[in-house]
Amino acid sequence: MKRRVILISGLSGAGKTSVSNVLEDLGFRCIDQLPSFLFKDLLNFIEKDESGNYQNVAVTVSLLDLGKFLYVFENLHFDARVLLLDAESDILLNRYKFTRRIHPLLVSNKADTLEEAIAIEKEELNKYKEKYDVINTTRLGTYELKDYIEKLLKIDNVNKFTISFVSFGFKNGLPKDADLVFDVRFLDNPFYIDELKELTGNDKEVYDYVLSKAKTKEYLKILNGYLDYSFNEYVKEGKRHLTVAIGCTGGQHRSATLVNYLYDRYKVKYNCFKSHRDIKK
Repeated sequence: MKRRVILISGLSGAGKTSVSNVLEDLGFRCIDQLPSFLFKDLLNFIEKDESGNYQNVAVTVSLLDLGKFLYVFENLHFDARVLLLDAESDILLNRYKFTRRIHPLLVSNKADTLEEAIAIEKEELNKYKEKYDVINTTRLGTYELKDYIEKLLKIDNVNKFTISFVSFGFKNGLPKDADLVFDVRFLDNPFYIDELKELTGNDKEVYDYVLSKAKTKEYLKILNGYLDYSFNEYVKEGKRHLTVAIGCTGGQHRSATLVNYLYDRYKVKYNCFKSHRDIKK
């Protein structure tokens, strides 16, 4: 599978961090201010990675260091892209005054005033404008920036919405980050079956037992319909991530089984993750 690597650079204060956050929400591994001498090592690692965790990577770099990265970057056989961020000078001045941060060129003594620092970077940016994609963030709000990047990079809507399915036991408390919580303690409990007691919902015997019960089948008809509708509406609303928690008494059997079932059902359509919080307990 072809890797995708994006270099994010541009004027300080123009929104490199905001763009990185957007890409992170879209499933990219984001690395901030990577030293140029480590770039080759990172690319070699990405090329050899077989886990799929580094299929999409974004690297934020200083504009004055961009040339060092491009020397390596332009010879890649990856899907390589450069995003440059621009903004009007008066907007950048206001952003620095509002946040009370210090411009990097002032910190490194490459400029004596904020106006001079902005002018130096503006001149540097002009070297690359004709060759690479430039996003002017002057009048872009958070949502407009997200939409712009998604359209520019042609990122499929399927990758926007991420669902985390979590199993848990009520006796250990509710997951604090849960958006939706479902209680399945009314389902038939494998804990009371001697040969299943020490197993979990990750074992086929328990999984098959729970899903074979008439009560489970009836409940899943209702739950699937509810989740199908809800997920679709969340996508329309523009929500990026949802945590669905399924709880039983101990978090070992019924909840783990349903999380495994739901993960398999929805991973085809959405970007899904699953975890079993209390199985090891």
